[in-house]
Amino acid sequence: MGAIYFHIPFCKRLCGYCDFVRSVKSRFMPQTVEAMHRELEQQAGFLKDRKIRTIYFGGGTPSLLHPSEIERFIEHARALFDCSETEEITLEANPDDITESYAEALAQTSVNRVSMGVQSFDDNCLQFMGRRHSAEGAKMAIERLRRAGIENISIDIIFGVDGFGGVSLERTLQQAVETGAEHISAYHLTIEPQTRFGRLLARGEISQVSESTSEQEFLAVHQALTEAGYEHYEVSNFAKKGYRSRHNSSYWTGAEYLGIGPGAHSFNGDTRRWCEQDVEQYVESVEYGSETITDTDALNEYIMVSLRRVEGIDLQYIAERWGAEEAKRVADSTVKFIECGWLVKNGDRIAIPAEKFLISDSVIGELFE
Repeated sequence: MGAIYFHIPFCKRLCGYCDFVRSVKSRFMPQTVEAMHRELEQQAGFLKDRKIRTIYFGGGTPSLLHPSEIERFIEHARALFDCSETEEITLEANPDDITESYAEALAQTSVNRVSMGVQSFDDNCLQFMGRRHSAEGAKMAIERLRRAGIENISIDIIFGVDGFGGVSLERTLQQAVETGAEHISAYHLTIEPQTRFGRLLARGEISQVSESTSEQEFLAVHQALTEAGYEHYEVSNFAKKGYRSRHNSSYWTGAEYLGIGPGAHSFNGDTRRWCEQDVEQYVESVEYGSETITDTDALNEYIMVSLRRVEGIDLQYIAERWGAEEAKRVADSTVKFIECGWLVKNGDRIAIPAEKFLISDSVIGELFE
């Protein structure tokens, strides 16, 4: 089964750390929405498997669209694909967009999961990152969704922010748990050169945390959330039982997906494709870049995404898909990491212990073909 991703690139304000495809040119939003409907119609044949398991609205800020527009996209997808077995429809949202009326209208749509960009429950940290909401505003937004009947809520938090570790991070983790969120994504702050934070860093006006601080904060996040009953099932993701993100899991298990909108990516098993990013150009015509996935690419990607997940790699699957010789090569490459405790082996499966996920990149590169 496959997935559909709708990229809504518009934001009221650009956060200092964000390097996603986004735009503050909200005047183009109506034209972009119509262009996305045209693209969905035109690209309906891209997926070989037209059964859709999940639908995801990401951004940008999808909650800038009225719930009726969200439902219109869903209904259009249903007209083009087999959505009879769709399990999860997620909307990313900013807390300050979730008014009482918005939450009630959203509960009348087919959306059954909301992923909210909280980032921190420390108002000073939120102000530093350029967020539009306050800690109290985030809590109120979650309460409004609950009252409206949304029963599956995920929240994002960011750690590794210089000056906001220690007590600040502890408070954020505690309050994240207290919200009762079914899913929590915890991302380490990454500063990219083209962002406002990147420019501030280049001028020496802000700093990045040290490697040892990164490790300490990662372990603090892991410990706080696992002790609260969340499963640490992927490097950045924690879930209560039965509430893993099914859409993101499809990316990590090689499922097909169709991306619609400026900057959206698609994958059909053989080809990875990405859409023209500029909003103004997108509304005029859609252009794509693409690459063919070779067997070596596919193996390396399998190793990469699998070692970021608690299940790890499956040597039997590698043998069946790429041959016994390749499975042996991978197995031999893991021996030194198993001996030092960075990897654990259980039958044909080899995985990184969740508390050591932060070192995954160091291991993954050594196993690549």
